[in-house]
Amino acid sequence: MGRFRRLHSSLLSRYLLIIMAALLFIPVVLPLTIGMYGFFNVLTGKETPKDYALYDSIQELESIWHKEAEGLLGKPPELINERLRALSSTYSLASMFWVDGAGRTRLSLESADPKLWQQNERYSVPPQWTAAAAISFMKKSTDLEPLAIVAFVGDQPEAGEGFMVMQIPAAVRARNNFEGLDLWYTVGMITFFIGFIIVSLLFFIQIRKRLLRLETAMVFTGDAGLPESIPPGKPDEIGRLDAAFNTMVTELTASRAREAEEEGLRKRLVSDLSHDLRTPLTVIRSHLHVLGKESLTSRGQESLKLMDDRIEGLGGLIENLLSYNLLSSGRMKLNLERKDVLRLLREIAAAWYPLWEKEGFQIEIDLEAEPLYWTVDESWFRRILDNLLQNIVRHARSGLYVRVAAEVRDGERVIVISDHGSGIGSATDSKGAGLGLSIVDLLLKRMKLDWRVDSTRQGTSIVIVNLEQENLNKT
Repeated sequence: MGRFRRLHSSLLSRYLLIIMAALLFIPVVLPLTIGMYGFFNVLTGKETPKDYALYDSIQELESIWHKEAEGLLGKPPELINERLRALSSTYSLASMFWVDGAGRTRLSLESADPKLWQQNERYSVPPQWTAAAAISFMKKSTDLEPLAIVAFVGDQPEAGEGFMVMQIPAAVRARNNFEGLDLWYTVGMITFFIGFIIVSLLFFIQIRKRLLRLETAMVFTGDAGLPESIPPGKPDEIGRLDAAFNTMVTELTASRAREAEEEGLRKRLVSDLSHDLRTPLTVIRSHLHVLGKESLTSRGQESLKLMDDRIEGLGGLIENLLSYNLLSSGRMKLNLERKDVLRLLREIAAAWYPLWEKEGFQIEIDLEAEPLYWTVDESWFRRILDNLLQNIVRHARSGLYVRVAAEVRDGERVIVISDHGSGIGSATDSKGAGLGLSIVDLLLKRMKLDWRVDSTRQGTSIVIVNLEQENLNKT
């Protein structure tokens, strides 16, 4: 039973039903329309006048006419006239005349109802018949309008006693008892065709409408950034697709909620650990400073310096971790202002210059150009540049090269920071560079800036560009 219900609600079964209706249209619908035609004949047909019943059988009329002609063999004209008048009173709707053996028209009797005769049926009977007149009469009689029943007097051509004619008007012979039924039949056929087309169109329009509704639900998202559920439809293939879509939306919503909860826990954990670790590190560094004033061997002093450097690096890592947590959670507000970033870059490069010289770096500074105005947060932009330059000291020390410049690429002024190190992906003794670059990426996006990194074993080049291209220095 369940299987039959699924088949009944299937789109395939509905489509096959339409196809079967199309295939059965001719062998079923045509006989049905013929039956309807006959049914309407009965309903709309007019009652046949009693006088018309005499003319129903043309063969019977021909037999009677020939029999009457046979009985008039050798009869005088007066008797023939009398007999025709008697027949005319019986068949009053027909017209009759007879012609003798000399070709003269002896008697011509008109129909009792001249209105039945059409104009083109009127045929004047000539008083004297010739061969041409006889041929013309026979040609018109072949059109059966009116129907002419001709018999030789005595029913023998060789008797030479002439011929007699009965003419039956077309209105009597081919009367239309069922007026307007041709129109009914045509309307019925057109109705069936239009009905079939409408059913097919409605079937596919409904499918298209439901698919478009599902497409709209997939494309447009709600406030949470996820598609919204749609009302359940019919229990067919598309209905099951709707149900699967709703299930997917429910699972995505639950997954997003779990992800948000886990993200909140992680951020709270990072924040708590950052605050908890900074206090003991400060205490350790202060005691190391006190211990450094004591008299120690050179090896002891070297160990103290190494511990102090590691603690300083760990402090920077904790600071980066806290900053990343604040940025990713959206709790960090930026004070965006229109600043000359080349001036900021010159100040930062000047601050790093003594360290580069001490480490033996080859330095190239090319910032002598017109001001380059971008909308940035000055303190965080300095943090971006400090992170990038610090990475060069930590991870590109082997190349002993640093370059800070302003260039024009693809018609746009950009900032370029380069080194000759072994590349970002190479292993180094220092850790935490990945977190620093993540902070750089978040900050640049918040300021509507972008950066491109080209890193190989021969060096790394970082290009910072303005996405909004609002600066007035673009060439």
